[in-house]
Amino acid sequence: MPCALAIGNFDGVHRGHQELLARVHAAAVRLGLSSAVLTFEPHTRLHFARQAGKPSAAPAIIASLRNKLQALAAAGVDRVTIARFNASFANLEPQEFVENILVKGLNVKWLMVGENFTYGKNRAGNVSSLVDAGQRFGFQVEVLPTVRDGATRVSSSAVRTALREGDFGKAAELLNKPYLISGHVIHGNKRGRVLGFPTANLRIRFANPVLSGIFVTRVHGLAEYPLPAVSCIGTRPTVDDSNRILLETHILDYDRNCYGKLIHVEFLQKLRDNQKFPDLPALGKAIERDVADTRAFFNERNDIRYSPCKDRI
Repeated sequence: MPCALAIGNFDGVHRGHQELLARVHAAAVRLGLSSAVLTFEPHTRLHFARQAGKPSAAPAIIASLRNKLQALAAAGVDRVTIARFNASFANLEPQEFVENILVKGLNVKWLMVGENFTYGKNRAGNVSSLVDAGQRFGFQVEVLPTVRDGATRVSSSAVRTALREGDFGKAAELLNKPYLISGHVIHGNKRGRVLGFPTANLRIRFANPVLSGIFVTRVHGLAEYPLPAVSCIGTRPTVDDSNRILLETHILDYDRNCYGKLIHVEFLQKLRDNQKFPDLPALGKAIERDVADTRAFFNERNDIRYSPCKDRI
């Protein structure tokens, strides 16, 4: 089906992305097209960083693919095409990208991109060449000017900076929603239960998440209202040397079975960085302090409700 299309990594689907998607949706309705997005896995900059032998130079990832797709659906996108961004895709000449991907593959009739958009091998294609290609192949190109939040350019980089600095209020302004990570609860090694702090664990399936450390959080999806919690995201150097990244969440006064359930962990405040402790008792003492700090955070905010539950995980 012919479409109105947006192209990009859409990491975080922030307010700039949302403005772009709103215009794509409006054009699709006006022209009788489906609204569509072409996005990439992995992030394009991660591919190029790996190719250069400098994976650490890649941007930290804001959102999982699940959260990205949820946000795109919420913006009214009818269909999403996920391109595997590998050497073959990156080496497409600009004309090949237009002809094979946009025209033959996606049947684009209306296209919106950001003003700094580039495409094709060595990023040789730009907005000007895309407009020319549109005239040849019969699709219209529109360019979205930079979206700003005051003096701040709304961008994935700005969101990453806010999250790294623990400014979750600023991140929420840029995202137009609180920052959260979603996933299905998986079985862990039950180490938290042994220490007296059972956790709901989510596997982080993307490399280099933007957050790492211990955080005050709220969990959505298990009750009619968000449940207060303390969460650890990152590796677990005291108990596991595999470098596997998990999001482990201890929900205060909650002991119900939640394995397999889809939850959404909302981040509110950073407590501390991850660290390696000499033994499990020392780790347990640190978690006790984290839980006490989390209780104090919620006790100061009477509008955030929660109630204890009694069943064991």
